[in-house]
Amino acid sequence: MAGGTAPGPMRVLVLGASLRTDSLNARLASLVARLVRDEAGADVDHAHMGEFAMPLYDGDAEAAEGLPPGALALRDRLSASHALVISSPEYNASMPGVLKNAIDWVSRVRPQPFKDKHALLVSASPSMVGGNRGLWALRVPLEHLGTRVYPDMFSLAKAHEGFTGDGDLSDSGLHARLAEAVTSFLRLVEADTRYVCLRRRWYEFLGDCTDAPVTQRAQD
Repeated sequence: MAGGTAPGPMRVLVLGASLRTDSLNARLASLVARLVRDEAGADVDHAHMGEFAMPLYDGDAEAAEGLPPGALALRDRLSASHALVISSPEYNASMPGVLKNAIDWVSRVRPQPFKDKHALLVSASPSMVGGNRGLWALRVPLEHLGTRVYPDMFSLAKAHEGFTGDGDLSDSGLHARLAEAVTSFLRLVEADTRYVCLRRRWYEFLGDCTDAPVTQRAQD
């Protein structure tokens, strides 16, 4: 930009949403973090769900004690990022309870940090559908909160056989597809963040208050 300071790199929070340290989704999150850094040139905040301990959401506990430290820590790291990637396992055709609980707690923060945040959803599972049903369930609370969830999701089927010793995907075609999804997602994030061409108000329903804060959007 002439006469100005060049913008710094994009910052992406990559969250492995399984509590198990060496889970398939932890491995997929590690791969995505590497792709974000090496292929897209963005800064990565690579996080593990175990870093954000919090009790089951309880409105009485919130009223008495406020938000737990784990929820506030996740809020801080989410707020500091331009975009979010979640690598989530599938439990009984849905998202893990620990992930939904984290979303419920963090959504209580004001201003609500999921609103207008770009998100890419990926999953890995030994099943033949690769955890994809869980991602569809995960879209619901995120989109309800105003997250701009990327249309293309990536699910790795038979994931227990899907990784090389170096952490890449065994199937070169799938590896290329994942890399393209990550790159395309971050191009959209950069366009919406850096090259805003319009301003409009965000509403969940037509009856929402008209004094909703103005947010910048590159797409209508």
